[in-house]
Amino acid sequence: MIKMDNAKEEDRVDDKELDTDTDDGVLEEESAKAEKWKKHYSSRHRILLVGEGDFSFSLCLARAFGSAHNLVATSLDSQENIEKKYSNGIRNVRELEERGCLVLYGVNAKDMSQHFFLKTQRFDRIIYNFPHVGFLYPENSHCQIQLNKRLVKGFLANAKILVKKEGGEIHVTHKDGDPYNKWDLVKKAEKRGLVLQQAVPFFKEDYPGYDNKRAHGKLSDASFPVGESSTYKFKLQTSSQLAGA
Repeated sequence: MIKMDNAKEEDRVDDKELDTDTDDGVLEEESAKAEKWKKHYSSRHRILLVGEGDFSFSLCLARAFGSAHNLVATSLDSQENIEKKYSNGIRNVRELEERGCLVLYGVNAKDMSQHFFLKTQRFDRIIYNFPHVGFLYPENSHCQIQLNKRLVKGFLANAKILVKKEGGEIHVTHKDGDPYNKWDLVKKAEKRGLVLQQAVPFFKEDYPGYDNKRAHGKLSDASFPVGESSTYKFKLQTSSQLAGA
């Protein structure tokens, strides 16, 4: 996988003049407008999207809000790989950027809190839809399950650092049933000081334009059956909750 080095990425962010002061000013302007919601997400939330495929989920939110100035959308892939893997990937990225979204490439969910830009930010919502390391082994095999558990564990540890302490939430959308329940998502979160607030059924049709992708192998641009899935909403454990534990 080809990744942009930090110097190139830093130059790209500088070129877009996305310093914190400018960003805060834009968010204040957006907040003055009428608040818009798409399911769990508000146009007034500062939102980080992790592990995007063709960026269609991010674009769905941007279109619903009428702007993407409150969004930071990230992918593990390089821009070059996005173009190779997804038929609509670059088109979606261009529209996102035109709407004000910051798109970052080469962001690993397991160490994103060390990213030169992300480590300076805090978010109201951090979203990771259908985390998966790729189809290296059969889905229900011990090896595959362990790899996915490590991914989830790493993401939660990093998201905990980047989420706002007051009112911030980490959302993981995840398939229900076997073998996905063996990933121990809730237990992994609890061990990292996160508390499950709610788990709600996920319906793809609630997000017009969202096209979930396999993301790996020859069928990377193909969708996969969502089936019965849920969005798990986690918050930071409070001091009172720690005392009562």
